[in-house]
Amino acid sequence: MFQTFEPISDRTFASKHLPLLRAELKKQNLDGFIVPHDDEYQNEYIPAYAERLMWVSGFSGSAGAAVILTDRAIVFTDGRYTLQVRQQADSAFFDYVDITETTPDAWLAENGTKGARIGFDPLLHTISSVRRFETAAKKAGFELVAVTDNPIDAAWSDQPPYPKTPAKPHPEQYAGKSARDKRAEIAAALAKTGADAALVTAPPSIAWLFNIRGGDVARTPLPLARAILFQDGSARLFISPEKVDNALPEFLGDDVDIVGPEQLSEALLTLGQTKSRVAVDPSLAPAKFYNALDDAGARIVEMTDPCALPRAAKNDIEIEGARMAHIRDGAAVTRFLHWLDTEAQSGDIDEITAAKKLEAFRAELHDLRDLSFDSISGAGANGAICHYRVSTETNAKLEKGSLFLIDSGGQYPDGTTDITRTVPIGTPTAEMRDRFTRVLKGHIALARLKFPTGTNGHQIDVVARKPLWDAGLDYDHGTGHGVGSFLGVHEGPQRIAKAPNTQALLPGMILSNEPGFYKAGEFGIRIENLIVVRRAEQMSGGDRDMLEFETITMAPINLDLVDVSLLSDDEQAWINEYHGEVRARVGPHVPTEISAWFENATRAI
Repeated sequence: MFQTFEPISDRTFASKHLPLLRAELKKQNLDGFIVPHDDEYQNEYIPAYAERLMWVSGFSGSAGAAVILTDRAIVFTDGRYTLQVRQQADSAFFDYVDITETTPDAWLAENGTKGARIGFDPLLHTISSVRRFETAAKKAGFELVAVTDNPIDAAWSDQPPYPKTPAKPHPEQYAGKSARDKRAEIAAALAKTGADAALVTAPPSIAWLFNIRGGDVARTPLPLARAILFQDGSARLFISPEKVDNALPEFLGDDVDIVGPEQLSEALLTLGQTKSRVAVDPSLAPAKFYNALDDAGARIVEMTDPCALPRAAKNDIEIEGARMAHIRDGAAVTRFLHWLDTEAQSGDIDEITAAKKLEAFRAELHDLRDLSFDSISGAGANGAICHYRVSTETNAKLEKGSLFLIDSGGQYPDGTTDITRTVPIGTPTAEMRDRFTRVLKGHIALARLKFPTGTNGHQIDVVARKPLWDAGLDYDHGTGHGVGSFLGVHEGPQRIAKAPNTQALLPGMILSNEPGFYKAGEFGIRIENLIVVRRAEQMSGGDRDMLEFETITMAPINLDLVDVSLLSDDEQAWINEYHGEVRARVGPHVPTEISAWFENATRAI
């Protein structure tokens, strides 16, 4: 099994670990410390050694932060984790703040004590983040202190070791373009800005730029490394020697100098001494490295990671690989949905059993490299917790008269998948069917949307929410996130959400389409497919270049939860066409013994 189900934290973490941290803060003459969820690479999913926020608070979600003071502690999370943070971070020790309403820097600006010394680790914060805290410090009058030794690391006696999984070549048959060509492409873009070099610090960009994959981060095939790319296309890759075998230097070629991570400081100093113009993404680069360049005399060119957009806008081979991965993955999910509709209807199956069953179906595909995240296997009230992680402590039965939500995905060499399906256990209520159908209407509206070139995800988010808004309902998470190609299941810069986002949707971008509805304490509903941005045919009489989405996830959507009376003819036609495509693509991979069920599950309505 890729995933385990033992609790990775509990409410005692705060009582056990806060005193240890505060003792260390006293040693370092600090009155407080800022704890981001991020690791030294700004990853979303992080290695065990970097789970500093979880260690101090008990909160195990993938996004959040904390401010620890001598007399109080605050944990910040967004709407996805409203319920989870209250279950995991003991309210006797932590106050809860919605980070979408009040960020840690804004909180400190209003609550920081004049003259207090508030520490931060410059390896864990970007320069953009530090600037916001500096503004807060000026307003409140506290001193912002960059620590040399992270006080959590000093207090965490059994901190797991730093991962050193070998980095492996990602063949061009999957990548669609050689690493040499990618470096040349990015180098040419750098030349246009006048930059002599770029500091690349994001592991997804390292993986994409050099066509390598790793295993340093669970569920995401990332090598933890950094690089400097020069204007002539040559590069220096800073990676632990334990991760480098004899095949990697030959694969990367003579234009890539592979050195240990400890040599990065000297390389930054050299760039400064030569007065080089160095491109740095202020939202990704650790403040430590940005300041090192600045102090050394480099001329810093602040710009977005030059690999981000080329990585997000997949090439034809990557898109075709994603389609193929989704067909195979869809066959495994279809087998699982059949199991849910038969054996799991007994009322005796629990969430862990269900998660294991789906993983087993995926594992039979043989080319499964990992899950793309720990499955969200939520029965009944647990389904209302958006990013619920089942454990032996929370494991619930799939009881009759309830809904079961399963959000899962796989990592395959040709693509990353992410799919959510909601199914009834027993007979659903009229309310469940109404809410499910409204979520489905929003899902269909986004899937069918045509929009002008230049449109961003913020501008179209409302399309998926309107059927819920019409009934006075909503959901507190984004409608769509970017997805990588055998990389992160959450990938920027594209997204579809209420939150402002100026990145235009570009052909080749893969996103999720996942509206939902959650009734706290009772049930959760989400329908998620992945979609690819593509060019639309010119409309008769139209004068704008238009884009549209292609749905690539292939698995049945539960029809027993659909109130057909709420669907328009066009909406009914969409789901019939979608299920027709699922039959055509997934049908050849479905075992004969479930073919009758499969035909019924994808029947026309």
